[in-house]
Amino acid sequence: MQTTYIETQQVSFQDFKNSVLEDYRLGRISREMSYLGRREVLTGKAKFGIFGDGKELPQLAMAKVFREGDWRSGYYRDQTFAMAADALTVDSFFAQLYADTSIEREPASAGRQMNGHYATRSLNEDGSWKDLTKIKNISSDISPTAGQMPRLLGLALASKVFKDVKFEGSEKFSNNGNEIAFGTIGDASTAEGHFWETLNAACALQVPMIVSIWDDGYGISVPTHNQRAKADIAEMLSGFQRKEGENQGCEIIQVKAWDYPALLDAYARAEHFARTESIPVVIHVIEVTQPQGHSTSGSHERYKNEQRLAWEGEHDGLAKFREWILNYSVELEGREEILATAEDLDAIEAEAKKTVKEGQKKAWDNYQAPILAMKSEVLGLVEKLQQNAGVAAEISRFNKLISVAKRDVFHLARKVLLVTRGTDSAERAALQNKYNVLLKTEKDNYSSHLYSQSQWKATNVQEVKPVYSENSQEVDGRVVVRNNFDKIFEKYPETLVFGEDAGNIGDVNQGLEGMQEKYGELRVADTGIREATILGQGLGMAMRGLRPIAEIQYLDYILYCLQGMSDDLATVQYRTKGGQKAPLIIRTRGHRLEGIWHSGSPMAGIINLSKGINILVPRNLTKAAGFYNTMLQSDEPALIVECLNAYRLKEKQPDNLGEFTVPVGKIEVTKEGSDVTLVTYGSTWRIVMEAANELEKLGISAEVIDVQSLIPFDLTSEISESLKKTSRLVVIDEDVEGGTSAFILQQILEKQKGFRYLDSDPVTIAAEDHRPAYASDGDYFSKPSADDILEKVYGMFHESNPSKFPKL
Repeated sequence: MQTTYIETQQVSFQDFKNSVLEDYRLGRISREMSYLGRREVLTGKAKFGIFGDGKELPQLAMAKVFREGDWRSGYYRDQTFAMAADALTVDSFFAQLYADTSIEREPASAGRQMNGHYATRSLNEDGSWKDLTKIKNISSDISPTAGQMPRLLGLALASKVFKDVKFEGSEKFSNNGNEIAFGTIGDASTAEGHFWETLNAACALQVPMIVSIWDDGYGISVPTHNQRAKADIAEMLSGFQRKEGENQGCEIIQVKAWDYPALLDAYARAEHFARTESIPVVIHVIEVTQPQGHSTSGSHERYKNEQRLAWEGEHDGLAKFREWILNYSVELEGREEILATAEDLDAIEAEAKKTVKEGQKKAWDNYQAPILAMKSEVLGLVEKLQQNAGVAAEISRFNKLISVAKRDVFHLARKVLLVTRGTDSAERAALQNKYNVLLKTEKDNYSSHLYSQSQWKATNVQEVKPVYSENSQEVDGRVVVRNNFDKIFEKYPETLVFGEDAGNIGDVNQGLEGMQEKYGELRVADTGIREATILGQGLGMAMRGLRPIAEIQYLDYILYCLQGMSDDLATVQYRTKGGQKAPLIIRTRGHRLEGIWHSGSPMAGIINLSKGINILVPRNLTKAAGFYNTMLQSDEPALIVECLNAYRLKEKQPDNLGEFTVPVGKIEVTKEGSDVTLVTYGSTWRIVMEAANELEKLGISAEVIDVQSLIPFDLTSEISESLKKTSRLVVIDEDVEGGTSAFILQQILEKQKGFRYLDSDPVTIAAEDHRPAYASDGDYFSKPSADDILEKVYGMFHESNPSKFPKL
């Protein structure tokens, strides 16, 4: 086990002196970065800035106990910490401020995140994992100011799991679970539910986690006493303080942001609790100053009075640090030793200014170079076409621009191609070719990696069909998925599942029956009622190389998770441009049932808010099992929605459990037909099949297509092939009108150009705009029934041939 800082702080005076002065140097560099960063925004060279000035000392102290293999899930003011952890340089700080799209120059996000959002790169270029035990890991930040908390829980819990769970390659992810997860949050954001839910879960689970609360007294302009029940968050949290001998609760430490030795002691003690005893710790850092206010979008003089501003000047951390250094002396072997003179510190400050200015200039020149090269190339090609009056006018407008961005160069090229349309010349062709090459590059710069681009991409997983024999049994659907989970847990020791009632009773529908008894409470676990952190628990563990399945009991309750799914999970690969991944599987069940809170089908909201996550909607439990098998071979996240009314329906159990796969992005034709194409998914499929069989009796041959996968959707455009045959389209969905059915129509009619094959207007059959009542038959009257489908499809044929299909 690694030693902790508190066990290794016996050092020579010279080493101590060097450490202190290095901290002062780094703190001054960080402060100068904040100052110059603000000026770069106000002079128009950058768009927006939010900086970590005032928090330098506590972040330096935190970095001293942050080891290789540890993780941070933090707040966008942690620039000093990121520098101390070797995750940020002066150059990369300014590259991010300018939104440089180079991974080499801006490795955290390649220009996709505003400044202050840090990340280390967990993946090699091919998408494979690096050895994370050799990296001081920073999970990619997000802007929602408490949104990082649920993920923090999973990052910490992974250490506890790795103490007992080993698998091939697990040594790249953990050193026997000895890692700490560090979280940071602004004091105002502790008013968010995510903070309380995460801390509550961490205290219950007893995970190695240290949360630092930067308390500067305000949430933008709103003072702390208007944010919480009590201004002092440590006092509010006092009930969480663990009691001697109890395996619950956390340690709470309060320390001043300007007190350097107290900060070192606070973080040393926190590390000892977390790393050696697996106890969560909250460090409430008080009296934090914010020298430049909240951000570049406003001035804190608007809401801070003169007394507060004067106090902040007196208690500035770096000023206090300088004062402490100059006043420090110790007698060693009869001689007084000091840390530094005023001249020494002046020299450090002057060097810090120089270092930052040089880094800023280098970053700006590097950022501008490709833009200037692009401008030169495109303008040179455009000028060869300037005999056209329209082109000459565009060149004149372009040359009047004070500064040139990529979009200006692209706009010039596109306008010139527009005004020279119909011209067949080598010069125009050269411009068109250059435009195409540049567009491909910028598409990669701005739009790549929403989904994996590695060999483990979900769509690369090969289909393995279920195998049946004369010995295959007819069983309840729940038995198929249960027995498939048994094979999964046996095959993949890194796989674990957790959720409300998932463990002891084997989930509410018995799809995990007996699994906890067989595989233990660590791998098949119950959780509290806390959906947001169930999701975060899975997200954090997935970022650390485990393969979690986070169970949300019902689809209706996934709304609690949507913020994390949308802002965090769905964007992990995108916002790091392939630098991190979190292949979490979210398991839930839903669709057709009665009762407002157990029958929702909010799929349109999910698919629109969760681009970046595979959204899979199997029609039965065998298909669901196949999707689990598929996604465990992939490095992408997925939501799998099991049919709530399928657990007791009989299915033939495949002989190759744990092996067969269902391909994502592929539809299945479940009934051939020639007159109309009926498109649906999930539980509604059974009703559509019932209606299709009734339509046959009326002389209408219906082809039924099960979408299976909403995202991605029908990648080979098989639905349009069906329309070539039938010339009619009906989309049936139990979401509200204009919900998922609208998405499906857009994909078929616009993306697949299916409108070309239609002889009738396309029809959608959706649910009412409310959820079903609990009253008996609420489902029948609220969502599409077989009768509804039959009558509306028949109506299409009555309209086109009333003599053959008289009005019902």
